[in-house]
Amino acid sequence: MTEKPIDNTTRLRLLKNAELLFAEKGFHAVSVREITKAAKCNLAAVNYHFGGKMNLYLEVFRSRWIPRARRIRHSFEAALQGLDPPFLDDVVGALAQAFLEGPLTDEERRCHSQLMYRELANPTGALDLLAEKVMQPFFMKLRNLLRPHLPETIGDDRLLLSIMSIIAMVIHFNFSREAVSRLTGRTYDAAFKARLVEHITEFSLKGLGGMNIQEQQP
Repeated sequence: MTEKPIDNTTRLRLLKNAELLFAEKGFHAVSVREITKAAKCNLAAVNYHFGGKMNLYLEVFRSRWIPRARRIRHSFEAALQGLDPPFLDDVVGALAQAFLEGPLTDEERRCHSQLMYRELANPTGALDLLAEKVMQPFFMKLRNLLRPHLPETIGDDRLLLSIMSIIAMVIHFNFSREAVSRLTGRTYDAAFKARLVEHITEFSLKGLGGMNIQEQQP
């Protein structure tokens, strides 16, 4: 007997609409009925394709959020290609550029950030998934890039907190654009993004206790 083929069109509609609803309201505030209504499919479709609401939520992160995060990382790594080794300002500048000038559209950026904010505010198993697949590997990458250029007096704890602070600053300027624009009176055009990259780099180097690029040259 031939197995009935999986309806990937319905599955993709569920993922897309579930992500938008989860980003808007958070996991606990969204019902399966809302998701299936938005996706224009029957109520049983979530169980059929994902085995329940939580599995759907986790799949949103696996198949939609994590690939976007990897696109940002790839943009970061591409900016460092040919630099052997990259200096402190190269690493921080590439990180800021990947978020502020990187591959995500405005719509993707809003959904990406809202989904993460909701998860951080009310964590589920998705946070463990992101920590394992995205956050920890990226932190290790940044640590390995920054460590050779830092004084020995900067221990691992301080370095980890410093990396968190740099990422927090980058994320704030990227995902809080409306608030930043209102406070500064600037729009997020190319010139302002370049200025923010410069600011984040300068501020981070001071925080790390690192040397400027001329002092780093052999």
